[in-house]
Amino acid sequence: MTMSSALARPVLAIHGGAGTLRRGSMSAGAEQGYRQALHEILEQGQAQLAAGAPALDVVVEAVRQLEECELFNAGKGAVFTAAAQHELDACVMDGRSLNAGAVAGLRRTRNPVLLARAVMERSPHLLFIGEAADELARRYGLEWVEPDWFSVPQRLEQLRRVQASQAGQVLDHDGQALSLGEGPLDERHKFGTVGAVALDAQGHLAAATSTGGMTNKQPGRVGDSPIVGAGCYANDATVAISSTGTGEAFIRACAAHDVSALMAYAGLDLRSACERVVMDKLPQLGGEGGMVAVSARGEVCLPFNTEGMYRGYVRAGEKPWVGIYRDAP
Repeated sequence: MTMSSALARPVLAIHGGAGTLRRGSMSAGAEQGYRQALHEILEQGQAQLAAGAPALDVVVEAVRQLEECELFNAGKGAVFTAAAQHELDACVMDGRSLNAGAVAGLRRTRNPVLLARAVMERSPHLLFIGEAADELARRYGLEWVEPDWFSVPQRLEQLRRVQASQAGQVLDHDGQALSLGEGPLDERHKFGTVGAVALDAQGHLAAATSTGGMTNKQPGRVGDSPIVGAGCYANDATVAISSTGTGEAFIRACAAHDVSALMAYAGLDLRSACERVVMDKLPQLGGEGGMVAVSARGEVCLPFNTEGMYRGYVRAGEKPWVGIYRDAP
């Protein structure tokens, strides 16, 4: 059942990737940079929610800010493909209408999440890819950038070291530890997708997900981030979810939608449904990663089967909570 607006307690949850911890070889400043970035985005989202903003506006803006932060693998700071290029993916879903928009393989659109929303609201279609998607962004008046705008030196060095080591394709940010080694999570074992989910004061849910893909991936590869029901899903009757992890496994598991189905058809509560998918189903498919989820009742669940995940949430009128590690905030 859909939560009534009288009972809705606005909440926003975000993530910036999951992976293996590397506390022993990380500076305090590097960790603080990640925490501060997440905290600031949550604070701005909280202000939006407190002012009565729709959940859709809140998640799109949160993900846009994550795309602008080069610490994460989405937008500025995106990883490189095997061809030393960037290919960006994103998805947006509105839980009220079940409308969605998605894009994949972008190389010129500054903020893929904005194009995903435009596709949802302005096109009769749901998913656009490649040059045609970038051209659609231009037609919609969204900002274009040169392909090298997304590049940062660390990511190119990361690609070169992965290729030199013959490590093959490395998921999301996984190759960064082969270069600078900065960040609380070991970048050789990290999934760098970003995302946001929210419940607004009217009881509506929304989700948004964005990624730069995998380091050294084969050009043209698309993971779960732009796939409705895998990396992104929202339904006012159940839950909003954004996923991060081994994309192929999340697609095969229909991971995000499966949480919703377990709640709708099996009567599971949010935590039980999330843990069934993240802790039981995905590992059987070789799936590593996690998700952020907000239910129609305003419950929050941030499960992951890796050692850590950049994550946080905030309710209107409260201070944000940010975590990285499993055993401590």
